[in-house]
Amino acid sequence: MESIDRGNSIYLQYKSRDAHMSALFIGVLIPVLFFAFTNMKNRKRGERVEVGGEPGYAIRNSKFPALLEIPFEGASTIAALFEQSCKSHEHSRLLGTRKLINRQKEVGEDGRPCEKLHLGDYEWITYGTAFKCACNFASGLMELGHTTGQRIAIFAETRAEWLIALQGCFRCNIPVVSIYPSLGGESLAHSLNEGVMMTHGNVVATIAAVRTIVPELGSEDIYLAYLPLAHILELAAECTMLAAGCAIGYGSPSTLVDSSSMIKKGTKGDASILRPTLMTAVPAILDRLRDGVRKKVETKSKMSKKLFDISYRRSLAAIEGTWHGGWALEKFLWDKVVFRKIRAILGGHVRGLLSGGAPLSEDTQRFVNICLRAPIMQGYGLTETCAGATFTEWDDSTVGRVGPPLPSCYVKLINWEEGGYMANDLPMAEGEIVIGGANVTLGYFKRKAETNEVYKMDERGIRWFYTGDIGRFHPDGCLEIIDRKKDIVKLQHGERIPLGKVEAALVACHYVENIMLHANDCHSYCVALVVPSQNALETWAQKEMLIYNDFEDLCQKKEAIREIQMSLLKIAQEANLKNFEIPKKIKLLAHPWTPDTNLVTAALKLKRELIKQAFEEELKELYT
Repeated sequence: MESIDRGNSIYLQYKSRDAHMSALFIGVLIPVLFFAFTNMKNRKRGERVEVGGEPGYAIRNSKFPALLEIPFEGASTIAALFEQSCKSHEHSRLLGTRKLINRQKEVGEDGRPCEKLHLGDYEWITYGTAFKCACNFASGLMELGHTTGQRIAIFAETRAEWLIALQGCFRCNIPVVSIYPSLGGESLAHSLNEGVMMTHGNVVATIAAVRTIVPELGSEDIYLAYLPLAHILELAAECTMLAAGCAIGYGSPSTLVDSSSMIKKGTKGDASILRPTLMTAVPAILDRLRDGVRKKVETKSKMSKKLFDISYRRSLAAIEGTWHGGWALEKFLWDKVVFRKIRAILGGHVRGLLSGGAPLSEDTQRFVNICLRAPIMQGYGLTETCAGATFTEWDDSTVGRVGPPLPSCYVKLINWEEGGYMANDLPMAEGEIVIGGANVTLGYFKRKAETNEVYKMDERGIRWFYTGDIGRFHPDGCLEIIDRKKDIVKLQHGERIPLGKVEAALVACHYVENIMLHANDCHSYCVALVVPSQNALETWAQKEMLIYNDFEDLCQKKEAIREIQMSLLKIAQEANLKNFEIPKKIKLLAHPWTPDTNLVTAALKLKRELIKQAFEEELKELYT
């Protein structure tokens, strides 16, 4: 009996201790954690500031009271920045290129011939060697008789030689014109004679600012470069990496992952070989990655799909700050059991992504956060502002926003009375976005009238660019893009449809590869052209045992149109779109929109007017 009583006493002691620990956890730790989480969410990221120029509501980055103009002392030009960085990191890896073993022609599943590449490991040159190559290139230009007054166009795919050529030109003080390699004919001539005038000061200001948003950016980082270097987004990103001493490995969208279209079976994609820590991406590429993963999940067993759904739901709850989310040990287990294989698609070591060029959907942002276990910093900027204006910060997990101003510029909202957006609106200021600072470019080459229309100099000497985009400032100083002047179309009864905003919501549909909404004031409803995902639609058709000849035939089937339209309706309702914003009729188009077709830009933005011209008859049909 004594031993039993002693056992009961020990049990009661432990029970009492557990009760005390529970009380401690509930009474102390939970409030502390809650306070920390709440404090992080409510932290001021942007501060209101008084500036010159047109009246409005202006914000600066809260961490930097003065605008940044250079990344470090003496780096006032890209050439000086490159030289200093090469001397500081002389023996470190800088530029990596995969060895081409062989290429061969194969017949694809659709019966069309396609090229497949067998690629080897990355071969590297150091910062010191890259600097010598740039100097040699510069000497060659001088030998050929080029002078500082002559422009040089770089017409090539993204690769190490592109960056070396650029640096060689800058060592001779020769202006460079960048051209997308997919252009031809009139578009090529247009790029040579007109695309925005940037100074070295504009670009280095952007580099100085972007360096501040990636924590511990340095020589341990490996950056995967595959977007067009002709676009300032990629150029600024690569220059930021070399300023910090990072390694840059080159790839391409068609060889990016193991399942990419030009990767030969048995060959690894660029990401698998390079194992990058940082990447820049445009939303369209991230959307495809998301759709590919979800498609693969659908082929798994019911148990595997259930496990993925549970892990995703629990992880989502944790990110959004609810206490029933998957935290700590559970998060670790989900990483090992479920998400490790998904992370491996991009090499397994990505610690952060930068997204720009177009709006990123909430669904895709959360997919990256959960499945890749990486923050994604969504940016907002234009070529006229050297791709930089705002960026979400590393610890900001909110969706639908593009962060506070970069420390190189001010962002101001001014009234747009016609659209009903006012800078003194409560509780959040709204209006046209105007950007001022060292990253704002000089204007448009040989187009003085257009330059004077959207570029203004204030009484303090700050240059402002009027973007035409409509934004809203949140209380913490972060910007949200809510409309665009040119993309707002009135229907017959006066309802306003923000085309870009609606398209950004609807593209989250897993059937949609691309979509363009169309509306005008002659009709009471909008319509849409949809490029469907071939894999997703054919998988559905097989399950439904639908008979069709080819993909083009499938896109004409009433059943397929109805299935996609119902899916779009569901997505629209989840995104809280208004009834008049939902397309009443859709047309399915079998052939993808690519830069080669001249229907989207190299950054995969819609060329709305060209699409309307190309599918004029199809749009007319939708209104009959």
